[in-house]
Amino acid sequence: MDNWSKIRNIYCIGRNYRLHALELGNEVPDEPLVFMKPSHAVAKMDGGKLLLPGHLGELHHELEIVLAVGRDYEPGMAPDACISGMALGLDLTLRDVQAKLKAKGQPWLAAKGFRHSAPLGRWMAYPGTAALGEKTFALLRNGAVAQEGSARDMLFPIAELIRYVGTHYGLGEGDLLYTGTPAGVSALHDGDKLDLLWDGQAAGSCTVRLV
Repeated sequence: MDNWSKIRNIYCIGRNYRLHALELGNEVPDEPLVFMKPSHAVAKMDGGKLLLPGHLGELHHELEIVLAVGRDYEPGMAPDACISGMALGLDLTLRDVQAKLKAKGQPWLAAKGFRHSAPLGRWMAYPGTAALGEKTFALLRNGAVAQEGSARDMLFPIAELIRYVGTHYGLGEGDLLYTGTPAGVSALHDGDKLDLLWDGQAAGSCTVRLV
């Protein structure tokens, strides 16, 4: 499953888990909150070092299910039909930078779109929307569970996200969809060892290097 060479648009969903929205003091949205990252934000979590900015304030991890789009979305189609694979990934966020941008009413690009801010684990077969909610996913930091969640806890389920993004912005082959993070985000530190788990099985890893 080669979804690496085809990456185009990266759509991200904010505040799609109620407890995560509340832990940051944000309102729970009544429709999907969509933002984007540049394709240059992608990095592989393949066991190596992940170079990240360490001089701009706190850098938070946000664990997410990431969907790869394999065919153009068309109105009325079954949402699962356009998904070609899935991975676990991190929506990395410069939280202090984001707070300043939000206070000024400015876009989040500087906080969300820096290089390597969208690391991804290995690609896996997509089991379908129903089966997805039966599994759990987790992020281990230095061997301890930092975040854990399930797709069944999403405020806006996969089918609704596909329809919303596809209708408002368009979805096509090569696009990625980050689907939101469960509660438990916190600041990373230099040397942190990160491991992604899907249904208890290894799905990616890296070591953080703040530069």
